[in-house]
Amino acid sequence: MCYPAFCSWHHGHCSVIRHKHDEALVKSVTREGKPEELLRGPLYYVLVLLFTVLVFWRESPIGIVSLSMMSGGDGFADIVGRRYGSAKLPFNDKKSWIGSISMFISGFLLSAIMLFYFSSLGCIHVSWEEAFGKLALVALAATAVECIPVTDVVDDNISVPLATMLVAFLLFGSNTQ
Repeated sequence: MCYPAFCSWHHGHCSVIRHKHDEALVKSVTREGKPEELLRGPLYYVLVLLFTVLVFWRESPIGIVSLSMMSGGDGFADIVGRRYGSAKLPFNDKKSWIGSISMFISGFLLSAIMLFYFSSLGCIHVSWEEAFGKLALVALAATAVECIPVTDVVDDNISVPLATMLVAFLLFGSNTQ
C-alpha cells in the first residue's frame, strides 16, 4: 500500500545500515531497550508480517484482518496499556484492562477500515451485513489470546496473528476474489 512512498534510488535500500548502533531506535522497538530483544518480538513481528503477506497478499480478508489486529490492536494495547494500565487483569498482572479494551476497539476499527479500503479497491468482496459481527468475534478472540499469560512460552507477535488467522478463516472462509 505504501511502496510508492519509498525512494526508488538504490542508496535508499542501504540507508538502514546506519541504524545498526542507534540506541534510540533500539529503545523504540524493544520493551526494555536491550539490543538482544530485537531477536524476539520485533523479529517475530517481521516474520509473521512476511508470512501473512506471502500467504494471503491482498485478496483475502484473513490476511488483512490478521495484520490489522497485530499492528493496530496489539500495537495500541501495548502503548495504551503501558501509559494508562494501572488496573491489571486478575489472571495476568502483565496486562491491563485498558490495554485489552484498546486492543479490541483499535483492532476492530482498523480491521473494518482496512477491509473497507481493500473492498473499495476491488481486491476483496465482503458482506457488510455480516462483516461487523465477524470482526467483533475475531477481535474478541485476538484480545483473549493476547491476555493469556504465556508470553514466556509463545510471543504474542506469533500467537495473536495465528489465532486471528484461524478465527478469521473459520468465520470468513477461505474464499478469495
